[in-house]
Amino acid sequence: MVRARRAVVGGAEVPAAVGIAAGRIAVVTTYDDAPPAARTVTLEDDEVLLPGLVDTHVHVNEPGRTEWEGFATATRAAAAGGVTTIVDMPLNSVPPTTTVAALEVKRRAAEGQVWADVGFWGGAVPGNRPDLEALHRAGVFGFKCFLLDSGVDEFGHLEPDEFASAMRDCARLGALMIVHAEDGRLLDEAALDGSHYAGFLASRPDEAETAAIGLVIEQARATGGRAHIVHLSAAGAVPALRDARAAGVDVSVETCPHYLTFDAEHIADGATELKCCPPIRDAANLEALWAALAAGDLDFVVSDHSPCTADLKARGGGDFGMAWGGIASVELGLPAVWTAARARSHSPADVVRWMATAPADRVGLSHKGRIAAGADADLVRFAPEEEFVVDVAKLHHRNPISAYAGRRLTGVVRETWLRGRPVGEAPDGKLLRRGER
Repeated sequence: MVRARRAVVGGAEVPAAVGIAAGRIAVVTTYDDAPPAARTVTLEDDEVLLPGLVDTHVHVNEPGRTEWEGFATATRAAAAGGVTTIVDMPLNSVPPTTTVAALEVKRRAAEGQVWADVGFWGGAVPGNRPDLEALHRAGVFGFKCFLLDSGVDEFGHLEPDEFASAMRDCARLGALMIVHAEDGRLLDEAALDGSHYAGFLASRPDEAETAAIGLVIEQARATGGRAHIVHLSAAGAVPALRDARAAGVDVSVETCPHYLTFDAEHIADGATELKCCPPIRDAANLEALWAALAAGDLDFVVSDHSPCTADLKARGGGDFGMAWGGIASVELGLPAVWTAARARSHSPADVVRWMATAPADRVGLSHKGRIAAGADADLVRFAPEEEFVVDVAKLHHRNPISAYAGRRLTGVVRETWLRGRPVGEAPDGKLLRRGER
């Protein structure tokens, strides 16, 4: 039995007692009505009990680029940040997850070394349409595609006609297509200006996102398929998404902690640890993203944990055109979002909705991301008022690089339970398949 004066249950913060048996939540009752239990844990008065977060956008990179990240380090970092379930992206590993054989290679690499539960996305790339149905049957949670160069040669992007065909396949299968939505034709590499962030930002304008999102909406409407926009940066795309959903188009959208934390005006020249694609935009855009999140126009927040080695981040000596784009943040997503959310009068219940329940629901993990009878007993002991300064040497992901280095954040994860057991005793996470528990 876990008792907490503050617990996020059913979308609200309430006193609660949570009974756990055989790794699942057996009962949720009031704090003072807890039935007898073999063992009782009572949270401190400065702690809130949260469900384990669900991060559906994590690049683990193993096998093939394990020096960038790996299952052991990524999942240890996730658990340290209150994330008990991740879904691994199909690219940056070698081979990419574009065939069932490659999926099995990935699963064998992960076996026995995961500290959180792990599911897998499949990839939709040129030439692998015949593989999509088999991957779907093998339990991937959907398919990831790019509408422009992915940055790695082994994961090609889909041209508009190829994307239309893949969306028809996904609609037939009932599979979710998740899309890196930037239109490569609207990028302006001539705007790149070495270490100057303004040049990098100008090279990837808002219009590249809004145009590509328009294509996704068009195909989701035409096929009746399910689509999801990953890592939305440009708030200008929100009205089109809102209108499409009001018209019955099945399209959802995520944003990321870095887009809700940083703004272009405060990114120093040469600070390539903040390079990501699409880019971090200006302060007005940041506030527009927060407004969209509060209004329900953005569905959830996930990390897009995209790590690399130190030499790739420093490539070109601070040249934004040459450095690898990606931010490693799976361990810091909760405090980063909470720090910014509390400053805007949001509650822990809001953060749970954005970072646990909504992503779990979108990928069909109804037993994750909530404190409810029958759900997995994935729980987080969270101190929402405690502050800390990010020390990259203490983070658990493989390479000690972080956009948040030296930043003061509020909210500390003091303990994480996976199916009722404190994380840290053994790497006893499960490898998940869509539709199975």
